Amino acid sequence: DTMRRVVRQSKFRHVFGQAVKNDQCYDDIRVSRVTWDSSFCAVNPRFVAIIVDASGGGAFLVLPLHKTGRIDKSYPTVCGHTGPVLDIDWCPHNDQVIASGSEDCTVMVWQIPENGLTLSLTEPVVVLEGHSKRVGIVAWHPTARNVLLSAGCDNAIIIWNVGTGEALINLDDMHVDMIYNVSWNRNGSLICTASKDKKVRVIDPRKQEIVAEKEKTHEGARPMRAIFLADGNIFTTGFSRMSERQLALWNPKNMEEPIALHEMDTSNGVLLPFYDPDTNIIYLCGKGDSSIRYFEITDESPYVHYLNTFSSKEPQRGMGFMPKRGLDVNKCEIARFFKLHERKCEPIIMTVPRKSDLFQDDLYPDTAGPEAALEAEEWFEGKNADPLLISLKHGYIPGKNRDLKVVKKNILDNKPAANKKSDLINAPKKAADASNPQNEAKLDEILKELKSIKDTISSQDERISKLEQQMAKIGD
Repeated sequence: DTMRRVVRQSKFRHVFGQAVKNDQCYDDIRVSRVTWDSSFCAVNPRFVAIIVDASGGGAFLVLPLHKTGRIDKSYPTVCGHTGPVLDIDWCPHNDQVIASGSEDCTVMVWQIPENGLTLSLTEPVVVLEGHSKRVGIVAWHPTARNVLLSAGCDNAIIIWNVGTGEALINLDDMHVDMIYNVSWNRNGSLICTASKDKKVRVIDPRKQEIVAEKEKTHEGARPMRAIFLADGNIFTTGFSRMSERQLALWNPKNMEEPIALHEMDTSNGVLLPFYDPDTNIIYLCGKGDSSIRYFEITDESPYVHYLNTFSSKEPQRGMGFMPKRGLDVNKCEIARFFKLHERKCEPIIMTVPRKSDLFQDDLYPDTAGPEAALEAEEWFEGKNADPLLISLKHGYIPGKNRDLKVVKKNILDNKPAANKKSDLINAPKKAADASNPQNEAKLDEILKELKSIKDTISSQDERISKLEQQMAKIGD
């Protein structure tokens, strides 16, 4: 196999995975048994959310990361859906806001209290109604605040302004068959989709145009996945005609032939790709597999380089993937997975072995932070922006999240026909802020104070590490 023959110089060649000890797992969780190929788990630096079995409706657990050990049967859930929950996604710009899509045809957006749930949550901040069949996919826009995409078994994709509760874009005539997955590109100007008709489509959602498509991306009949990489290329997983699992790399500007195509094995679980744009590593987790394989994507042949496989005994029912800012940079952790078993969730930590205790800046380039680069209205009006980056040099300290406020437009009788192109031009303007100068001054004061606290912390950090170095010298 050419992928493994050449030994390349790569700082990720020795990345190794390790499951945490038993007492650091989340135990006694009834992971959902619904047949659906989503990951069933979503994580951020504060919480892990897991779709669970629920009688008479749909529910998911939201646990503070430190709430490990046995989870009591009576632990509160998020349980406002009337049918099973099929997909969940944390908002990238607010660690207390999570969206869920359900068999009840709705999307709900929830605000989780800062320290987690003490009572079950039945009231979402907003219910988004517009799909005529179950909603299996929810995905927040990577850089614009309050922009949420949902895709349903009605083969429609709807893009919502969560801040007003409105469906502003409805792509309901682009897919003739079931949508397997949807992925935003890095700045959220395009989406790519994989569908049961074996096509991968690249779509400009605001122009409502298909800008590229590939027929028979993978020839086999089983489910595919397609995700955007940071450089604009597309990575897909699927099956060959002989039911072998495949992975491929495509340039959307020329989809005739793949940049690379590799056969893997004949297992039949769909391969869920998890991608880290900072290291350009793709982790493949097969549903029902007991391994995670990982590959580095580079611009030299064979483009997709096999790195290694993390293997365990138990098959995975689902998988959560921590955003970069939630990792422990002091331990050279470059990825953390939350593997779902039938009755528990087990964190798995991927590490680059390094001898030094200093911050490894080659492993941690500046990464997407929690600030939105655009407001929803700006994006709907046609603006684009890359993610706002933060340094992880002193670790990431979660800040205060502002509450999600939804200002419903009064749309009593005239439900807008969301798929008219002209509607986009009349996207709602932001409601005038009810702020007075006093509040502004107060806010400035608080922000200044915050900044000085941050500065103090970072100078203390430097002082501590200097002292540690001196101590180490004395110790030697």
